[in-house]
Amino acid sequence: MTRAFLIVMDSVGCGGAPDAADFGDEGANTLGHIAQACAAGQAEEGRSGPLHLPHLDALGLGAAVRLASGAETPGLTATPTGIWGAATEVSKGKDTPSGHWELAGVPVPWDWHYFPDTDPCFPEPVVTQVCLAAGTGGLLGNRHAPGTAIIEEEGARHLQTGWPICYTSADSVFQIAAHEEAFGLDRLYQLCRDLTPMLHAMKVGRVIARPFIGSPEAGFTRTTNRKDFAIPLPSPSLCDWVQGAGGTVQAIGKIGDIFSMQGIDTVVKGDDAALMEHLVNAVQTAPDNAFVFANFVEFDSLYGHRRDVAGYARALEWFDAQLPRVMDGLRADDLMIFTADHGNDPTWRGTDHTRERVPVVGKGPDVNQIGQVGFADVAASIAAHLGVPAQGPGRSFL
Repeated sequence: MTRAFLIVMDSVGCGGAPDAADFGDEGANTLGHIAQACAAGQAEEGRSGPLHLPHLDALGLGAAVRLASGAETPGLTATPTGIWGAATEVSKGKDTPSGHWELAGVPVPWDWHYFPDTDPCFPEPVVTQVCLAAGTGGLLGNRHAPGTAIIEEEGARHLQTGWPICYTSADSVFQIAAHEEAFGLDRLYQLCRDLTPMLHAMKVGRVIARPFIGSPEAGFTRTTNRKDFAIPLPSPSLCDWVQGAGGTVQAIGKIGDIFSMQGIDTVVKGDDAALMEHLVNAVQTAPDNAFVFANFVEFDSLYGHRRDVAGYARALEWFDAQLPRVMDGLRADDLMIFTADHGNDPTWRGTDHTRERVPVVGKGPDVNQIGQVGFADVAASIAAHLGVPAQGPGRSFL
């Protein structure tokens, strides 16, 4: 009996999206530009030399980048031995839900609501509802901001006033940061739950709890207790298809939040190092007919948004170095696919995600070059591999 593993390397795009100009991202290329910066000696902090990803490159990562965008990939020049190709998204977004949902066979059928990049950015009815739900006389933030920056800017006032820190980004999100101890983690979660119906009705994709700890003197640090309250999917996803056919669905990372636990049996969380241990364990222990769906977020959250090229390269090299432990546990009839949900080019302007194609590389029986495919084709292919009827628009590349 067979199993399938889908590992999303969050934001590890490879350029070439045909509609990138519509998003202001024509020319963005996360992997291509990181490889070029490393080869030029421009990413030497904590690492050195050309980008070194021997295991992903052997599967076909460099070839996938060249296929997607035509970009040069110094350091990524191996002849592919695995599944390799590039996927193009049709959903009108470059955000987490759009990418993951479409990879799971559900393109987003609506336009997301985005808050304007003004100060303040939230409409008065939203502000009023936040204050009522929180029981406070006001809120802090009310603007576009990186999450780490805004807790440094507003953390002391938050501790003084008890007001929640509310902010957004170029994504369709409403984020609430609060001190785990002073404000309370359960209270923060409940505040997000209370606001979710109103914000989802506006087609805001996610309400995100962003807890942190620390003090003005020692500094503030976000914890791993983030929780996403995502808008419900418009139709069943690959997770539901597998579950409905009697298989088990194991989520690793923020997959449970992205899919609101719909179609998911179990979930484990943690930082990327902990998630890697969970993935190694899943490969060793997942039962027949299991679908394991993982997201490694730190490429995006720690390095892409912060435009840290060297940090992003270090994270990629760390991830690649772990893969022998992961793939050594695969059975002969397993399918394992590595892909991404969007780009976040650390050489690009601003701090937002970038609209890009994504690599699709992996290991499976009797499959090699798959060419240019759609995000939804990933779901159809995994369903075909597991012998599960597909319900989405994708076509299997197996």
